Amino acid sequence: MVRGAWPLWLAISALIVWPPDAPFAAAPGTSEPPVMTATEQTVYAQVTFADIPGWADDDQAAALAAFKVSCAALLSAAKASATVSNGLRDVPLLAACSAAGALAGTPSAADARAFFERYFDPYRVAAPVPADGLLTAYYEPILSGRRTQQPGYGVPIHRRPADLVNLVDEADRAARPAALTHARKTASGDLVPFATREEIDRGALAGQGLELFYLADEVDRFFLQVQGSGVVDLGDGMQVRVTYDGKNGHPYTSVGRYLIDKGLMGADTMSLDALGDWLRHDRERGRQAIWQNRSYVFFREMKDGASAVGVMGVQLTPLRSLAIDPAFHALGLPIFVDAPEITHMTGRPFRRLMIGQDVGSAIKGAERGDIYAGSGPAAGKIAGITKHAGRFYVLLPKQADGVER
Repeated sequence: MVRGAWPLWLAISALIVWPPDAPFAAAPGTSEPPVMTATEQTVYAQVTFADIPGWADDDQAAALAAFKVSCAALLSAAKASATVSNGLRDVPLLAACSAAGALAGTPSAADARAFFERYFDPYRVAAPVPADGLLTAYYEPILSGRRTQQPGYGVPIHRRPADLVNLVDEADRAARPAALTHARKTASGDLVPFATREEIDRGALAGQGLELFYLADEVDRFFLQVQGSGVVDLGDGMQVRVTYDGKNGHPYTSVGRYLIDKGLMGADTMSLDALGDWLRHDRERGRQAIWQNRSYVFFREMKDGASAVGVMGVQLTPLRSLAIDPAFHALGLPIFVDAPEITHMTGRPFRRLMIGQDVGSAIKGAERGDIYAGSGPAAGKIAGITKHAGRFYVLLPKQADGVER
């Protein structure tokens, strides 16, 4: 899902972002300070693979498969443009991608682990000192809908308007949470703010033929826009996937945060189900609350999509794809997530290698991640209760001799 990419819990509640238990120190088992290296805003402290909790127990073959998906997009972008973009900051990453593509057959977990250890060096995030070591999760909802408006199905989701223009690259929009990211181009060529969510609901797009599907419930549409993609069940045995295709450009506002700040719901009782119940209990009251979020997401139908897609159009892998802040980490990098408090996803402490394949308006910080949980109700339950501390071990590609980071 190139997604609205607002994590489910942030979309519905007031998160308290806490610091890690201890500041960064020397590499484990040593008395010497770690080797430090920097890329743009991030300073990394070098460790060894043995220092990464759970590294030897993970199935890196699954991570390698997800990495190769990103590599296809990265290599394509590099070939298509003389200007490296979309987080492609260093050639060694492309070299690692080429090596991954040259692997024959299906690598075993041990072979995949050896690949990452050969082409990457592991680092902890050392600066800026993270106060946000936090993991949430997102998912694809499955919603009942129809292609045409009919009784019981009157809430449209819209395709992208022709006069909507991007003010920033989609991969960079998460870095501008308080600024307009899209605008409307007028007949005279001027760029003006696009209609807000409330204005769209009141008919700003009426008569333009932009209705893509009709859902039964406006709260369902709101949650679909929060997640950025979903599956529409047409009721005739057919299901179609829709995915993010731009937004109206207005900054995102958390409806859950608004309700808590207004004293309308308690932070201790906030949950996805509780928010949905509150919004549906009094439709007009719920509509007014939803309108506090001026941001509105547009969609396109994926004709051949087997899964949700992230930034650069890469297909996402459940529990291996990670939304990151591209201001701190390059897209496509392997990142080992150490979040031992998360046990509800795999039945054991969550320690696994993931790939930075998505971005999000609320994913801000060097150790802030949003885990793609998959599609459907089970994935939604996982996403709805995920808000845990976590640490990142970023795998940076090894450099050619004589080339500094």
